[in-house]
Amino acid sequence: MTSTVPLKRVTRMAYGSSLASDMRIDGEFPVVGSGGISGTHTARNFRAPGIVVGRKGSYGSIHWLPTGGFAIDTAYYIDERLTSADLRWLYYVLQAVDLKGPSQDVGVPGLAREAAYEVPVPTPPPLEEQRRTAGFLDAETSRIDRLMAKMCSQDELLSSRRRAVLAATWHPEVRVARLGYFLNLVTSGPRGWGEYIGSEGNMFFRSANLWRDSTEPKLASVAYVDPPPSALAESIRSTIRSGDVLVGITGANTGWVCLANQDVVGANVSQHVCLLRPSRLVSGKWLAYLLSSPLIQDSLLGSQYGGTKTQLSLPDLRDLKVPIPDLRTQQSVADEIQHQIIAIENERGARARQLALLAERRQALITAAVTGQLDVTTARPAPDRDL
Repeated sequence: MTSTVPLKRVTRMAYGSSLASDMRIDGEFPVVGSGGISGTHTARNFRAPGIVVGRKGSYGSIHWLPTGGFAIDTAYYIDERLTSADLRWLYYVLQAVDLKGPSQDVGVPGLAREAAYEVPVPTPPPLEEQRRTAGFLDAETSRIDRLMAKMCSQDELLSSRRRAVLAATWHPEVRVARLGYFLNLVTSGPRGWGEYIGSEGNMFFRSANLWRDSTEPKLASVAYVDPPPSALAESIRSTIRSGDVLVGITGANTGWVCLANQDVVGANVSQHVCLLRPSRLVSGKWLAYLLSSPLIQDSLLGSQYGGTKTQLSLPDLRDLKVPIPDLRTQQSVADEIQHQIIAIENERGARARQLALLAERRQALITAAVTGQLDVTTARPAPDRDL
């Protein structure tokens, strides 16, 4: 078992400084907060290389800055003035311990420095061994990172394949018509129902229940609404039926599409979601795929209005000009698209599991190396320490 000491025996952490956006002057040094690099500045407050530790927001996050930089007040920094340990070794040690556990700040969750100082870390071995361990981890984690980056790029290719598959919903040989002519209902949820949200009642379908790249409902986080009897008419109007198509119309999820299935039947839509009810001439599944297709998404996003909050109006959806083939063609196309998308999602799921395993291996490798469970005595230091 590797012996440990409190973090304060290995390093000190200095507070970052306030630096408002309008006070920054673009320069050679990165500006770093708990979320990583957010710009540049002409001055720095820590030397090269340095470590930045998240204090607020993404507290406990660890960032390596080979050039030094300017740590802002949401973070701490460590450089050669604050530790006698090899900085690169310390960078890996900080990734191997739990800095999110000792959140002691009141109000906004954060990493209190005094609590962090009590976190047990491996007792530093001789400096040469620290460097050897860091060199070994530089080489091994770089290999894993390259593989993960390659897999992420392949995931982007899968997203491109999905867009290409969805493009099949557009039939250029069919005359376009106004979508509203083929809908029995176009509505959104009632305003002011936020006060009725609670732990009981009907499911409240919000924009948070939409996926960017799937027409399935996203039900990891579900809210419920219990409106008073006086809101019965609004409740009936905004109730989801099977086959309805739900579209985000405000905020970051604008344009995201869901096909209502049995999981959400009977739920009420919020004011941030548009409910489209197809007529008997239109397949809901086909319509959901059509609205998710690149051409329609470009059209929808191009018709957004509003300042900092993106938004679609109900007329934006009613007035869409789309080709409506016969119902049998719609159903055939939708079934084929569904078949191909399931194959894509299965491949994406397998890739996500592989990425998770690689991330676990990376973390386990770091922990084993810095705690002495892995013999790296024969490993050579990486030629470039500024990774």
